[in-house]
Amino acid sequence: MADNIPVATKALKEDFASDQDVRWCPGCGDYAILAQMKKVLPEIGIPREKVVFISGIGCASRFPYYINSYGFHTIHGRAPAVATGIKLANPELSVWIITGDGDSLSIGGNHLIHLCRRNLDVNVILFNNQIYGLTKGQYSPTSPLGKVTKTTPYGSIDRPFNPISLVLSAGATFVARTIDRDTKHMAEIFKRAAAHKGCSFVEVYQNCNIFNDGAYRLLTEPETKFDQVLYLEDGKPLIYGKEKNRALRSNGFEVETLELNESVENQDLPVHRENSESEAYAQWLSRIGDVPGLPVPVGVFRAVQRETYEQLSEQQLAGAIQKKGPGDLKQLFISGDTWKVE
Repeated sequence: MADNIPVATKALKEDFASDQDVRWCPGCGDYAILAQMKKVLPEIGIPREKVVFISGIGCASRFPYYINSYGFHTIHGRAPAVATGIKLANPELSVWIITGDGDSLSIGGNHLIHLCRRNLDVNVILFNNQIYGLTKGQYSPTSPLGKVTKTTPYGSIDRPFNPISLVLSAGATFVARTIDRDTKHMAEIFKRAAAHKGCSFVEVYQNCNIFNDGAYRLLTEPETKFDQVLYLEDGKPLIYGKEKNRALRSNGFEVETLELNESVENQDLPVHRENSESEAYAQWLSRIGDVPGLPVPVGVFRAVQRETYEQLSEQQLAGAIQKKGPGDLKQLFISGDTWKVE
């Protein structure tokens, strides 16, 4: 929430820290996300009076209290609706939606997909801990099959959402994934999202050390992470492994793993193209991590440009005014009991 924000001043990292006590559980991955956000905001040069954080309900949704900018803690799943109104009313604002896997993929799922398909110029940061943390450990839309929780005592029989696949299908123009323990990578992804003109969606794998501790252990522990994580780099092959000796490529609709015994140039490997106009490639990437034994891709899956919702809205409004004049709302209100819309 904003605290005596000066106008048009260059902010520092400390300027984005609010005076509110951070009330997450000790050890929660949310702390790392908050720290990187406070570090990134001054670096991208957006004045505090131009920054707005919108959240719904959940542990992640306390975020606006901890950033010294403007913010709005809304209701469950409805942050995209509020953010849409704010962005249309003032397109110059940098609008960030902070949400969790329960908030945005359950009750807020419909709002999320329409935000993406409209390509509103906002940034969505989804904290995915695969559990409901605020309400004490129920299964969420991203909990894996068989997950035992307070509401699934015999194991979940719901197939989980893949958030990356979902928003790609809905039309988000910037789609990325990062991990709370990889703070350098996370900061770079946040910068990329902020710079993108259009709907940016970033999934953050975030550990809930109270109700789902270790959900991403294989992706973060030094002994296993190099064989379990595939870092996407634009223009480079899909290579992973501690020795950089494995690569992925498509074999029809399947994924094929190659052991690199020669130079990369001689392996005829495809390269990652984040600006590919075809959504099919990004969708193929998004499902690799669902296959047992294959690494989980992190980084930018897709980054393409198209007109934003607020640009189209402004163009439509300008056209209507040019055709019919600016109108007079007061005159309309006092004109009679009925109005005729033509």
